[in-house]
Amino acid sequence: MGPIQTYLAADHDRLDDLFRRATADPDHVDTDLYAQFRAGLLRHIGLEERILIPTSIRLRGGDAPAMAQRIRLDHGAITALMVPTPDKQIFATLRKILSLHNDLEEKEGGLYGACEKMVGEEALAIARQLQDAPAVPVVAHNDRPGVMDAVRRAVERAGYTMEG
Repeated sequence: MGPIQTYLAADHDRLDDLFRRATADPDHVDTDLYAQFRAGLLRHIGLEERILIPTSIRLRGGDAPAMAQRIRLDHGAITALMVPTPDKQIFATLRKILSLHNDLEEKEGGLYGACEKMVGEEALAIARQLQDAPAVPVVAHNDRPGVMDAVRRAVERAGYTMEG
């Protein structure tokens, strides 16, 4: 693994640990840990959407990698799941999507390895850019009428169903 894949896979591990610890008690969410998970996950998605995927498109002469569309649909679903106040259904859906999504990025032939190969000698500079990227603004949860319908549509657009 090169520096891009090492950094982003380690961030997946960190986020997975925060999520596991935040939701360890199904009847009581650790809201502080969940807030750290949420902010970190939104930053992680931002790194991929604003740095990694555009870099791979640029290096391919404007052609997106085949997996980019799938990853972006997942990002839309995951981001939508961050909007409402979390509950058991959101946690179950996140677990399902993240387990499949992380494999798309980390496994052999995944986004991280493919980008690593494409960027060649730029890998270390891009890894530094990823590490130095700022946190993203995180707004309060939104539980207004219609939010869950929008979340459900985003999840279904990505090819999943709400769990639970």
